[in-house]
Amino acid sequence: MAELARAGQAENLTIEVTMEVILRQAVDKLGHPGDIVKVSAGYARNFLLPRGVAYEATPGNKKRIAQEKDRLQAAEDARIATAQEFAAKLEQVSLTFSARVGEEGKLFGSVTPSDIADQLKAQGLDVEKRMIDLHEPIRALGVYKVPIRLHADVKPEIKVWVIKA
Repeated sequence: MAELARAGQAENLTIEVTMEVILRQAVDKLGHPGDIVKVSAGYARNFLLPRGVAYEATPGNKKRIAQEKDRLQAAEDARIATAQEFAAKLEQVSLTFSARVGEEGKLFGSVTPSDIADQLKAQGLDVEKRMIDLHEPIRALGVYKVPIRLHADVKPEIKVWVIKA
């Protein structure tokens, strides 16, 4: 009898660690607008819901999403079109950085996403440094293709030339 009571108590201690949300925007590796996805409760509470990227999948919201899905799709298509238009401009860009070089072609310093963003801004292209997908700073001479995340589905690449000063 005591074992059954302990087993019942253990069931009461289970914690809900996932929740369903309805996406309002495309989220990388998660889904597209209108999708109902299961995510960890912390990710939903701390990131998706406060930023307005998603809302909780209650029965009322599920009904509303059926009506809102067309509007969301039209807005998402407009964002993609804008991103693709900007991507066409970015793909024509070639940046050149001249740097002091030590032996073996290694730079004194490096080329960072912040440097790339500054040079793009000087050319009239407003790109935030967090959108530049450079995993580590460039520390050697050469030509690099640097991807830029404009949208989950639109990632143009720009050419970055690092030459000897």
